[in-house]
Amino acid sequence: MQEKLSIWSLIVDASLVVQLIMLALVITSFISWVMIFQRRSAIRAAQRSMRAFEERFWSGADLGQLYREVSQHPNENCGAENIFRAGLKEFTRLTQQGKADPDVVMNGIQRRMRVAMSREEEKLEKHLPFLATVGSTSPYMGLFGTVWGIMNSFRGLATQTTATISVVAPGIAEALITTSIGLFAAIPAVIAYNRFTAQSETLLSNYETFADEFSSILYRRLHAL
Repeated sequence: MQEKLSIWSLIVDASLVVQLIMLALVITSFISWVMIFQRRSAIRAAQRSMRAFEERFWSGADLGQLYREVSQHPNENCGAENIFRAGLKEFTRLTQQGKADPDVVMNGIQRRMRVAMSREEEKLEKHLPFLATVGSTSPYMGLFGTVWGIMNSFRGLATQTTATISVVAPGIAEALITTSIGLFAAIPAVIAYNRFTAQSETLLSNYETFADEFSSILYRRLHAL
């Protein structure tokens, strides 16, 4: 009885539909774990780069010199640096065109920094929709496999003269394995999605704060010209 109810034997003896669902869930779980580790590494790199760049920015270094340094060795993982380069590049371009209205110049700078911020948002939210999809659909896929397995169990009972636990148990166990695989795929994806979303929102909030502060600095410099 124990041999018949081993997990591997239940998977092998499962119906084709249930096996396909199990395979899809295992593949989905593997892909989601790859994306989880990738997102974890990317967000940590963005956090470290943000702290390092802010230390350089607020150390009192000349903005022109800082711009030249980060342009020579750009760090694409640093959102604040990308926003800084976009803003100062637009500031330089507009001020070199001659006497321009300060409000027009500031509107152009802020618009350029918003574009850069949108690109950083896309980077931070990469793969998050997939994790959300896995977290929301995997339990239903597992449930579908469970329903299918239980249905097959009851169909098998129809051919039996007596209904005993030894007859019902394999089909029920097969069905519950599908549910467990679905939960195994969904739970890490949901946890990772919520965590990465919160971290991304924190980073984006920091980027917005930096952009506002940088705009104030450029506004004062613009009126000092």
